[in-house]
Formats: sequence, structure tokens, C-alpha cells
Amino acid sequence: MTDLPQRSALQRFQSLAINPLTVLACVLLGATLGWAAPDAARPLALVGLVYVDLLTMVVLPFMMAAVVLSLQQLYREGGAGRIVQRVVLVFLLLALAAAALAAIGTLLVHPGGGMSDSTRAALGQIVGDAGERGNVAIALFKSVPPPASASAQEIVRSLIPSNIFAALANGETLKALVFALLFGFAVGQVPGRISGGLQNALETVYKACQTLTGWINLPLPFILICMSAGQVARSGVAPLAAMAGFVIGFLAVSALVIAVAMMLVRQRAGVGVGAVMTAMREPFALGVATNNSAACMPAMVAALVGRLGFARARVELLVPLSVALLRAGPVAYFVCGTMFIAALYGRPLSGADLALLVGMAAVTGFASSGMAGVVTVSLMGVVCAHLALPFEAAFVLFVAVDPVCAMARTAVTVIVNCAAVSLICARPVKL
Repeated sequence: MTDLPQRSALQRFQSLAINPLTVLACVLLGATLGWAAPDAARPLALVGLVYVDLLTMVVLPFMMAAVVLSLQQLYREGGAGRIVQRVVLVFLLLALAAAALAAIGTLLVHPGGGMSDSTRAALGQIVGDAGERGNVAIALFKSVPPPASASAQEIVRSLIPSNIFAALANGETLKALVFALLFGFAVGQVPGRISGGLQNALETVYKACQTLTGWINLPLPFILICMSAGQVARSGVAPLAAMAGFVIGFLAVSALVIAVAMMLVRQRAGVGVGAVMTAMREPFALGVATNNSAACMPAMVAALVGRLGFARARVELLVPLSVALLRAGPVAYFVCGTMFIAALYGRPLSGADLALLVGMAAVTGFASSGMAGVVTVSLMGVVCAHLALPFEAAFVLFVAVDPVCAMARTAVTVIVNCAAVSLICARPVKL
């Protein structure tokens, strides 16, 4: 009985730590610290690196156990094959919907339009211009070429792990997912009297990973302060000030996409808005804190199963699939960034251009599986190339503000993935 008050206090602290207001306050406090005392704040970035490494350490064993267990159970229920078509349809429609919402939101916010000469001069100086041509289009930044697009054969080969242990050691989540799916299908064919021991072992791994994730997330407010302080101390606030229009625009677009995704979850779960916001609080906070959607998988499963009541077997299979394949955050980012570049260079986009942009962003988002950070930013060049926009010069601008945008990208991906899983799963049974 004495453990109950302690456990209740711990749960209250965890709830407070992942509250969006707490997350925002910690990020702002850390940014202020990094701006006021950069020399003291710069070493604090190590705390964030260690935290992300600890969460990443848990991701692959959690994903492997969840996928194999789910497929094993689905085979026993006879439901594995019926959800494939629905997965493909929902993932494609949500990717296109995220791109369309991003285009609409960017048109309303219009970042990059009406930019002052002083702001253009600041942006020009960042990309290597001396600032003397601040009132004209930014010159191309030749030292950062756009990424070469991979062929279809290279993309297919990159999905297949020739050595699963090497893939696990290198943290190649997508390859590990492919192996887990194939292995799970194979385990589903093994009689239960033989595979029972493996099921017990995987359930132990799964529960242990959930417990370990909870321990790692206990000092989240302190970690957020250290991460934001170290980032601002390293890059300064000048890039943020010069790119403020784009950053604010993308944050507004992200809020729009997240709001629509939460409404989808509410409609499928059959609960109130407050219940959905409470359930999505931890996945959202972890997405902002870690910039790693894979690290949010345990929290996503807990939210959809424990708080909203969706079937565990389906959720544990679909969450890793959605994290690996449905990249709504990068999709919205590609649309918003491309439209910002078009406005920066005074290039009007017709209706046909916007339709092409939406389609290309959705497809490129699927190609971004397993990528993060600056690599994701570089894929915007593929979208810009189809609209004949000069991405090379603006690349360094997006890199400068990517730490802030990466938080929003990950949060969008996590919440939209939860919406996708809720659309594919059957509605929770209300008792």
C-alpha cells in the first residue's frame, strides 16, 4: 500500500513533464540561456545527445518485438492479409492530405512574400552573398549541390538487409522493419506449441522496453532546457531572426495539420477533444523533444491502446509501419519550403504547379523513410527541381533553422501516424 502514493506522485510528475506548456516553457528557457550565456550553454548539448541515444537504444528491440508479436497474433485471428489494402490507401491519402493542407496553410500565411530589403540582405549574407545585392534575388550558393535522385533499383535494394545484425548495429530502422515483417510472417506459420517460447521472450522484451522508456523520460524538462540552450549557443539567433517568416509559417502549417489529425483520431475513437489531447500529449512532447519519430513508438502505442482503447494487436503492428513509411512532417515541410523559395524569388505558382507540388511532396515524403535532419532538408531539392526553382542557394538557409523546424516535423509525423493507425484499426468497443 505504501507504493501507491509514490506511484501516484510519479505519474503526476510524468504528466506535468510532458505537458505541452511545460515543453514550450523549457524550450524558451533553454533558448534564453543559450542566448545570454553561450559559453556556459554550449556544453549542455551533450545532455540532449545522450538522451536521444538512450531512446534510440530502445527503439529497435521494441519495434522488432512489437511487429513479430502482432503478426503472430494476427495470423491466429486470420486478419493479417485484410489490412494490407487499407494500409496502402490510408497512407497514400493522408500523405496527399498533409501536402494539400500545407499548401493551403502556406497560401494563407504567405511566408517569403513582402520581404524587406534588410531581411533579404541578412539572408543573402547567410548564403555567402556580401549583402550588397540584398534587394535582388539571392545568388546561387554553388558549394552545396542538390542531392542526386536515387534510382528505383537502388531504393528497393536499400530496403533489404543483407545482414540483419549489421542493420541493427547501424540503427537502420527501415531495414530492421522489413526483416521484422518477413520474420513475423514466417513465425505466424509456426504452430503455437513450438512458437510459444519465442512469444513469451518477445513479450518480456516489449514490456522491458516500455518500462525503460518511462525511466528515460523522467528528466525530460531538464533535457529540453539543455538541448535548446546548446542549439542556440551553437548557431545563435541571427538565422532564426532572418528566417522568422518561414519558421512562423511552417509552425502555423504544422499546427493546422496536427489539429486535423487530432480530429480524425477523435472521430475514430469516439471520445471528446480533451481525451484525445490528453492521450496525444506524451507522443507530441516526445516528438518535440527528440526529433525522432521512431523514439515515440512506445508512447504512441500506449496512447492508442491504453488511453483510447484501440486493439493492441493492430496498433503494435501499424505504429512501426506508419513511422517508417508515412512521413507527414517532411511532406508538409517540402510544400511549405518550396512555396517559400518560390515567393523568395518572385515566382508565382499556378494551380497546376500547386497540384504538381502536392503530388511530388507526397511521393518524396515516402522516399524520406529512415532519413532525418539535414538529409531530409536536402530532399526538398527533388521537389524544387520539378518546378525549376533554385534550391541550391536556399539550402543553407533551411539548414540554419532546421533544429526548430525538425521539432514541428516530428510532431506532425507522430500525430498523423496516430491518425492513420486509428483509421485502419476498428473503432474501440465501448463498454
